[in-house]
Order: sequence, then C-alpha cells, then structure tokens
Amino acid sequence: MAQAANRSKNSRTTIATHKFLCSCGGQIKMKTVAENGKVHNIAECEKCKRTERRPSNFN
Repeated sequence: MAQAANRSKNSRTTIATHKFLCSCGGQIKMKTVAENGKVHNIAECEKCKRTERRPSNFN
C-alpha cells in the first residue's frame, strides 16, 4: 500500500477563519483583559467599542 506522504492526521485539516461583524459594520476582535487578578477574554468592536463576552452575542 502506497501512501502519498507520512503526514499526521492534523495536517490534513483545513484552517477556516471566520470574521465576525458588529451591527454597526465594524469588525469584532477578541481581547484578553486581566481584572482583579483574573484573566478574561472579551470581544470588542473596533468601530463602536462595544464589548461582549463572545462574538456571537453581538447579533
């Protein structure tokens, strides 16, 4: 049995990026913020500076 190459299973997966957009038309970026000794990930719109916990909450 001939194989094309000796590659791992992870190398065959494709990387897909999804751009999240706010209702104002700005792009949403994920940011890491440290508050009171804890690290929080927040999503922030670049245009209107609105912040939410995750990008799907902007809808």
